[in-house]
Amino acid sequence: MLVELMVENLAVIERLRVRFHGGFNVLTGETGSGKSIVVDALGLLFGGRASAEMIRTGCERARVSGIFEVPGEQAVRTRLEALGLAPEEDELLVEREILGNGKSRAFAASRPVTATLLRELAGLLGDIHGQHDQQRLFDREEQLAMLDEFARAGGPMGETADRYRAWKAANDALEQLDRTEQDRVRLADLWSYQVKEIEGVAPKAGEDESLEQEKKILQNVTRLEQSASAAYEALYDSPGAALAQIRVARKKLEELARIDGSMEPLLEPLKTAEAQVDDVSYSLRDYVGRLEADPARLDHVETRLVAIEKLKRKYGATIAGILEFYDATRKQLDTAENTEVRRAELKRVADAAAGAYREAALKLSEARQAAARKLEKKVEDELASLAMERTRFRVSFSESGWTEKGFDAVEYLIAPNLGEEPKPLDRIASGGELSRVALALKASTIVRGAKGGQRTLVFDEVDAGIGGRAAESVGRRLKTIAGANQVLCVTHLAQIAGCADHHYSVEKREAKGRTVAAIEELTGDARTREVGRMLSGELTPEALRHAEELIRRGRG
Repeated sequence: MLVELMVENLAVIERLRVRFHGGFNVLTGETGSGKSIVVDALGLLFGGRASAEMIRTGCERARVSGIFEVPGEQAVRTRLEALGLAPEEDELLVEREILGNGKSRAFAASRPVTATLLRELAGLLGDIHGQHDQQRLFDREEQLAMLDEFARAGGPMGETADRYRAWKAANDALEQLDRTEQDRVRLADLWSYQVKEIEGVAPKAGEDESLEQEKKILQNVTRLEQSASAAYEALYDSPGAALAQIRVARKKLEELARIDGSMEPLLEPLKTAEAQVDDVSYSLRDYVGRLEADPARLDHVETRLVAIEKLKRKYGATIAGILEFYDATRKQLDTAENTEVRRAELKRVADAAAGAYREAALKLSEARQAAARKLEKKVEDELASLAMERTRFRVSFSESGWTEKGFDAVEYLIAPNLGEEPKPLDRIASGGELSRVALALKASTIVRGAKGGQRTLVFDEVDAGIGGRAAESVGRRLKTIAGANQVLCVTHLAQIAGCADHHYSVEKREAKGRTVAAIEELTGDARTREVGRMLSGELTPEALRHAEELIRRGRG
């Protein structure tokens, strides 16, 4: 659960540090006071989108840090350790920094991580549910995803997805074969000509470079022979040759060394030079012996280079490119010559993959339908606790096309009033009813997934369109959810605030000529006054008495 949240230079927040508790926490304040900025800050820690516009005016960067409690016995800790993010002393520090250029940096357990990893961590640490999530409930894909989460259908879904991809790959290959068969027949003659042309030259990797070098030598045999011979004479085969001079110098130096021992170290380098000049001289002599003008060989090399250059212009800029083209064309030609065999094999594979997919998708569908019956009952129970006792909730199944998620299409139906037929969620007239249906669905899946320790569940103004008895029911339900999870709720309703275990007030203040948002935990009379303000806008004795009554009932 979230233990502490630190925010710097985010929107109207200059610097904020607040400690949260387990159980049911509410944040209240006037409209525009900055309550949702606290939710946005937590959203950044959960891998939400970062933008330079979020940085406080005049500041270079914004920073959000959160300390989450991760007890050692929790399954989430095992997952964190697998990611190399072992928490210290049962606490995990998550940080997000937004730079002026819009880029962001993230850290977990003091290690740099990606926003993608933060989103993975979010699934372990908590969840944010806001007003926009209610609109997502109209999306059938979202409805199916929620049902799968409730059904814990990860295993069947993974198997179905794997078999779908295998079937799709085989089916696509079969369709591609049928679609291109006529083109292959037409192109087979061209491919055959290209393969034979390349095979006729049969270039080898690096051959052009070695031929160019040989060509250069054959074209300059006379010049090479003259230069090598001159070098040989200068080093070895002339009266004043370098080798003879070095030998003379070595003998004189030996005489010196016999008299003056300090000169002896000079002998070794001179002997080395003598040996090296001797080796070079013999190499030059051998090189001159190998040089021979060969017009026929030169003609062959030039002809070979012309043939390779012709292939380069047609099939690739290098011999490697030519050979790559050859391999691809050879495969196309083989495929064209064996189309029927290939088609029969692909058809067999595609049929087998289709059967395997149908089997896996049927198992997934059965698991979903069994879970749907349980979800219907659970949502109806949740709605009953939210002052919608007579509401019926149904999950309707139909068959869609084949996808990685199976062949099920689901639609959530609801009948808020007795005697009505269940209808799609987007046809619910009351926004308050939709808010409670959204909360009931969220509660049904959240509570089921709460094993392994408390997660931080954030509800941002889920009370839209409700009031009175329904609002009090929502508050009690959130308090029940907080028995298994830490709940943070942004609300405008006193009935919900009265049910909280911990109450925080968010307000805007002026400091040094600028607006800043501040947050304060309320207790005792301060909390009563805030609930009274939410009830009537004015702190009348009647409003305060009503506030005290709401808080008293909320403790029950």
